[in-house]
Amino acid sequence: MAFESKIRPIYWENGVSKMLDQTIIPYEYKYVDITSGQQMFDAIKTMIVRGAPAIGIAGAQGVVLYAQEGRGGKYKDIGEFKSWLTEKADYMATSRPTAVNLMWACAEQKKVIENSTSDIEGLIKELTDKAIEIELDDIERCKKIGDFGAEVVPKGATILTHCNAGALATGGYGTALGVVRSAYDKDNTIQVFADETRPRQQGARLTTFELAMDGIPVTLITDGMCSYFMNKGMIDMVVVGADRIAANGDAANKIGTYTVAIAAKYHNIPFYVAAPLSTIDTSIATGKEITIEEPSHEEVTHINGKRICAEGINIINPGFDVTPHELITGIITEKGILRPDYNKSILEAFKK
Repeated sequence: MAFESKIRPIYWENGVSKMLDQTIIPYEYKYVDITSGQQMFDAIKTMIVRGAPAIGIAGAQGVVLYAQEGRGGKYKDIGEFKSWLTEKADYMATSRPTAVNLMWACAEQKKVIENSTSDIEGLIKELTDKAIEIELDDIERCKKIGDFGAEVVPKGATILTHCNAGALATGGYGTALGVVRSAYDKDNTIQVFADETRPRQQGARLTTFELAMDGIPVTLITDGMCSYFMNKGMIDMVVVGADRIAANGDAANKIGTYTVAIAAKYHNIPFYVAAPLSTIDTSIATGKEITIEEPSHEEVTHINGKRICAEGINIINPGFDVTPHELITGIITEKGILRPDYNKSILEAFKK
């Protein structure tokens, strides 16, 4: 893989989580130091860090931060320390409800806690090593996702994506945009159309920002324009990320994704979901079991701090929707591209 993104959204350095503040991009490009477990919980909840794989990395680092705080506390006995830290890992996993990577990463840290035979300092080192491993492993997984996905990108293709499933949402390469990066590395005539992604505008603020930074051609459109360009024959394929995928292939992603999938199906345009296996939750049978987060209503009523509607009106603001598996051409993972029947192909992927 020759292409490397210039963006690294989160990494561990000298006992501190270094985190790119995604709430202020593109106006500022600034890292913040996350030094406590509660700080990490709040950073995940307020979307300073966002994107399913990235918040999984953040959750793993958050458990380390709690462990570091607890080393000088009242827990001198390793058993009591482990019990307290396990509770903190469970708490960290509740910072956001939809993206399963967060729960997965915290569960991985709980395994470290349970299986460790070290003293407190030794356990902290093991947790630190695991957090770093999860971060670096995510980058490699995304590169594999990119390579598999590039195989189905036609020469000179225009790829539509919704929200941000790029370097900013992962360890630093991207899932949906990982496919774009790998494809662009082989064919620099491809380009991207990015939906703005209301109400938080991750497509406008983040996807266009990172693609422009990496020199990949990108065109910004509003959410309601995708059918227009599909009808004009200007979109060759759709690639999006996911926050949780059920055992049958139903995929939760940023609100508006389902609409794009319906339009793609009508226009006979391939619709792919790109995600690591850690995003697939085989404990749930269908997407109906996925908890859908409802963020602040101010996301809808305000843009850049300014109200855009009358006061006192009713607001509903689901943060995600679920695209039924019937609309998904394939799920691009680090183990290859999964095809229907997803119940079968997902199980086979976990066995590889």
